Amino acid sequence: MINRRLIVVICLTVALICTGYFLFNYTNLRNAITQPLNKSHSDFLPKPIQPGNESLYDITLKMDPNGTFHVHSSISITNTSANSWSELVFYFILNMFTKSNSPNLDEPAKIIIDKISIDGTDAKFTLEKDKLNVLMKEKLEPKQVVVVEVIYQFTLPEGGLRFNKSNGNFYLAQWYPMIATYREGWNKNDFLFKGESYHTAFSNVKIEYDIPKNFTIVTTSEEDLYPSKSQGKIEARNVKEFFIAILADHKIIEKELGDINIRVFSVDNKKDISEIIDIAYASLEYFQKTIGPYPYKQLDIVLDESGMEYPGIVTANSINKNSSISSDALKRMVVHEIAHQWFYGMISNDPFTDAWLDEGLAELATGMFYSDYSDETLAFEEERYVDLPFPVNLPLDKYTKNQSSYIYGKSTSMLWKVFEKNGGKSTAKDYLKKYFETYQYKEVDTKEFIRFLKYYLNITDDSLFSSWLVLDEKALLPISNKNTLP
Repeated sequence: MINRRLIVVICLTVALICTGYFLFNYTNLRNAITQPLNKSHSDFLPKPIQPGNESLYDITLKMDPNGTFHVHSSISITNTSANSWSELVFYFILNMFTKSNSPNLDEPAKIIIDKISIDGTDAKFTLEKDKLNVLMKEKLEPKQVVVVEVIYQFTLPEGGLRFNKSNGNFYLAQWYPMIATYREGWNKNDFLFKGESYHTAFSNVKIEYDIPKNFTIVTTSEEDLYPSKSQGKIEARNVKEFFIAILADHKIIEKELGDINIRVFSVDNKKDISEIIDIAYASLEYFQKTIGPYPYKQLDIVLDESGMEYPGIVTANSINKNSSISSDALKRMVVHEIAHQWFYGMISNDPFTDAWLDEGLAELATGMFYSDYSDETLAFEEERYVDLPFPVNLPLDKYTKNQSSYIYGKSTSMLWKVFEKNGGKSTAKDYLKKYFETYQYKEVDTKEFIRFLKYYLNITDDSLFSSWLVLDEKALLPISNKNTLP
């Protein structure tokens, strides 16, 4: 006779094995339903937006002791579009701060264009606001190359937007002619004093500079040393623009993260900047692990201007010139601008038509950082934006009010809501990494971003997006034809 105890043990063992098998498979099934597919992306073909041209900048910059700058900009431009060109269109944003375009400035900029040539021959040009049109004697056919030289001089305004001088310091933002992108026509919109209304492709930039000996130069390039030399040659590769700060009295603090040197500059010698470099270190380390590697050996933070991102360097101090912010808000601003090194600096979008992409993703990444850094619940205060009736991906000139609430706030909260329904923060982290791997040094618009997001999350319809994005270009036309939103 079989021992009854043995039978009981055998039955319990079989039951436990079956229960474990069921739970294991149930968990796997549940994960398969609620988590995005673990795809290799080998079956996804990205369709980035093409810039229409390639450009190389070779610039000499000399600063006189009186603050006058002399520039010789040589730009090699390749037509990579399918069309022939009879003109070249550049952003010349510094012209927006002259007396004729900014009459309210107490000290506006002064600009003199001495000469513009194409392949060594003088060229006719027009300059209206920030649009510099250079006319060509012969059409530039696809794949052909020209070299445009612009020789000019300027002074900086006081009270300018980013292109500015303050307390004896000089901030050169968008200070050279930048070729616009091409979309079956030149993609150049009117300059706006709110937001970023300019859009450029990735380019290589070489700068030869000469500044007075009592100044320090801090730039996009990772080659500017400290203490800086008064003369030198620096360059940067694959950048959308090249920013230069020329500082008088200041203090600096540095910290190494692997082979990356983080530098914080402040012209306020009384300001404690140790907390700024600590948060910069922590966020840079976090974004590298979460999104992908930072591309430079140097990250500069200049604490004297309103918050703005540039490749390899950010500025932070206030929302605008007429306001101040708390210490915590300043640190959060620094983190946000550092996040832009990925979303703007390495994945491009047109900030006039798709501003929500880089701002929303930078805000999402900032929120994720603070959630992990401070062990907080990740939330984006969706209730603050539920009454905003319009989509977040309208062109900048269609928002008469609440522009920031749409581009920074509503876009982030609605995007986070999508991730909340599809795995939460772990899904969002993995998505940002895959998104970066797929589109590094490419340009994305709303349509392409959502195409990849739907693929990644295995979403087959637009129901999660229709309440806050316009995905049909035909549906956008009635809104775009209006001068502004109500």
